[in-house]
Parts: sequence; C-alpha cells; structure tokens
Amino acid sequence: MSDDRGESPAQGGRRPATKQTDFVQPARRVAYEVIAAVRESDAYANLLLPTRIKRAALGTADAALATELTYGTLRMQGFYDRVIADAAGRPVNAIDPAILDVLRLGAHQLLATRVATHAAVNESVELARQVGSRAATGFTNGVLRTISRSSAEEWRERVLSEAGSDDDRLAAEHSHPVWVVRAFRQSLRLEGREAELEELLAADNAAPKVNMVILPGLSNTEDTDGLGVPNDFSPTGFMLAGGDPVHLMQDSGGRLRVQDEGSQLAALTLSRARPVTPGERWLDLCAGPGGKAALLAAEALAGGATLVANELVPARAALVRKALAAVPAEVPVWEQDGTRFGDDHPGEFDRILLDAPCTGLGALRRRPEARWRKQPKDVAELSDLQSGLIHAALGALKPGGVLAYVTCSPHIAETRGIVATALKKWEGRVSALDTASVLQGLSSSELDLAGAEGSVQLWPHRHGTDAMFITLLERTA
Repeated sequence: MSDDRGESPAQGGRRPATKQTDFVQPARRVAYEVIAAVRESDAYANLLLPTRIKRAALGTADAALATELTYGTLRMQGFYDRVIADAAGRPVNAIDPAILDVLRLGAHQLLATRVATHAAVNESVELARQVGSRAATGFTNGVLRTISRSSAEEWRERVLSEAGSDDDRLAAEHSHPVWVVRAFRQSLRLEGREAELEELLAADNAAPKVNMVILPGLSNTEDTDGLGVPNDFSPTGFMLAGGDPVHLMQDSGGRLRVQDEGSQLAALTLSRARPVTPGERWLDLCAGPGGKAALLAAEALAGGATLVANELVPARAALVRKALAAVPAEVPVWEQDGTRFGDDHPGEFDRILLDAPCTGLGALRRRPEARWRKQPKDVAELSDLQSGLIHAALGALKPGGVLAYVTCSPHIAETRGIVATALKKWEGRVSALDTASVLQGLSSSELDLAGAEGSVQLWPHRHGTDAMFITLLERTA
C-alpha cells in the first residue's frame, strides 16, 4: 500500500474544491462535514446535523443515511482508530486529521453498514482528494482496501487481541476511553451491579428512542393519539413512533417538545417531592437550555407556585426564554452567577433545581463525541464548580425547602461525592430525603433502582434513559 502519510494541504497541496466531474453522495458529504466540524470547532453533532441536512435538502432516505454515518462513525471512533492504525501501519496521530476523518467514515461504512465496498472506498478516495493532498488519495485507497480484505469480526478479534488489559479490551470493543470505562465500573460497583458494565457500554452505542414531554396542564394525552406510546416511567411524556419531532413542537406551540425521559423524571422529582403550597417560590439555578425549566414552569403554574430561571451564559439564557414561551406564566430569567445565590438570595426559595454543569457522560448515546472530548482533569474542574453551586443552592433554600441536585453523569466524583461533601459541610442543617421513594411514587411503573436510598442513578441500559443522577436534600426547619 502507499507509504504516504496523508499529509495536509499545506504539505502536499490541496486540490481545487469540487469540480463538475467530482461526485460524493450528498449524505456522505454531510456526514463528513459534521464529523470534521466536531473535530475542528467542537461542534455538537446533534445540533449541527439537522442544519446541514436541511441545507443540503436531503430526502428522507439520504437524511437517514447521513444520520447513521455521522453518529455511527462518532460512536465507534475509538475502535475504528485502532483498525486504521493497524491497516496503515502507523498511529492515527501521524495521519492528517482531515484524512483521518475520511478514513473513519470509510471504516464505518466497510465494517458496520451494508454500503458496497466499491462505493465506500471510491467515494472516500474522492473525499480525500477534495480535502487533502493529491498523494493522500493513494494513502486513503490503500488503507481502506486493507480494511476491506478482512471481515468486521476478524477486525474485532484482531483489535481485542492487542488490548493490554480487561478495561482496555472493553474500551476497544465498545469504543469508550479507558478512564470512562473505569468510572462506569466504579459507579455500578457501588450499586452491586458491576456485571452490567458491558450492557451499559453497548447501550451507549445504540440509537436512543425519541421521547417527547407533554407540558402538564397545557396539553393532554389526547393531543398525542397515534403519535407514539406512553413513556415507560415518566407520566408526562411519550415515545415518538416516527416522523419529525420538530413539526410537532412547532404545531403545538412548544407544549410538546423533545425531552429525554430521565430529564423529565429529574424535574418531576422536585416538583412532586411533596404537595405544592400555593405561593411557593421555585428556582432553576442552571436552567439552560430550558427543557427542565419549561416542565417546572408548567408544574408551578398548576400548583400555584412561581418559578425563577437563572442562566449565567447569555446565549443559553436566550434559549431558556424561548423554551419558557410556551408556558402562560411570568417566569423571569436571570443571568446571575449561580455560585453567589447563597449570599445574594439567602433563604428565598422553597424548591431549587440544580442541574449542575457536568461531563455529560450520561448522555453519550445522544452526544457520542463527548466521550472523546472529556478528560479526567475535566472532572476535577467541574467538581469544584459543582461543590460551589450546591453550597450556594442550599444557602438560597428556605428552612424546610427542598433541593434537587441533578447531573447527566454517573461519575462518582460528580454525583455521590458532591452530595456527601455537601451533607458533611451542612451537617445538622441539611438532610437527604428518600429520593428513590419519591421517584417510585410518581413513576408510571416500577423502576429497578439500586444504591443508597438518598439518591437515584438512572441508566440507559436499565431504564432506557440518559444516566441521570438525582438526589433530594432538605434544609432543616
């Protein structure tokens, strides 16, 4: 095969952009553009892909193909990198990043789809010609031809045989960083469920179902007849049977919206922790982008309470205002530093939702690129912020008030560790409520929960939700 390294245009000279005779199927081009944007500018695939599909005016079949190619490649990137390194005879960090994106996309087509080998190779070579150097086309052709000579199972066996440990084997097979595998193992071990680790990793690589929330009191289940089936657990939503959820959201004026069932349960755990007393004042401390805030606002309106939403980042605060527009209530959106609320608003709120900024390791099904962006050092940095926020939130609670601490991460340092530190710091002034009992009481069917009664960890493999962590804390009267 070619000995070219797939050098960048600066090294080998980029060919002119697409000619009339050039052809790359639109779905593949869209997938490549999104994958490249994720790498180059930290774009979010779930936000960018629909925009690119619309811009390219893809039909239903091509849109489905672009979606599969994008998410499939991003999910299995770690595994494909090992295959590519083997086929190329060099580490992937020695390959030009743009060409590496082409190779990853080509490897996914060869090893995980029914795309014909000649189509996967030829169009990948054409992509390489357009985004890389002239010499890179031969390199791309050689690597992908080498990959195509072995079956997916043969590559799997080869990659796993080269793993250095059990965790490395799991990381390779299920395409997760080793540190994430270890973090998941530790969290499951605390529940006595370590044997579920492989099932969890596999669930992270499965396309999630589309859940919709029905804002309570503003819409009803009759509005959703024929659109899907009720959620497994959340009483305020349903699983979409098919079709475009964007049109449903627009047609309903935002009263129906896409929201993971775990997110619905997190908000409801706070709003339904106890009966609402009219006049209560609620706070969503870190409200962006506004999905949980909209659900809380509807719940507050129904119970005679009022809600304040806070979001420090102006762009995200704008998203919160947009999300709240569907609720016919006055919900102020503040743009204040959440870590200052204990000092600036002491004892003002009866209920507070702290959906803390986190690594997002619980939503890897929906944002597969997050597994490659985050590093262990990010956990330490976020833990400091989470500790500051939970301390401020407890300070802003009225005596007898309830705080829901929520993260979309199962990492112990972001979940149980933060709560344990807060309880120690506020010893005698704050107590943990039986979150599991509250959640079971509002759920449509029984949840298989494990772990300490003062907290709940939801899982994609066990509950079909994002891996949401929920703990209720009460400020003693």
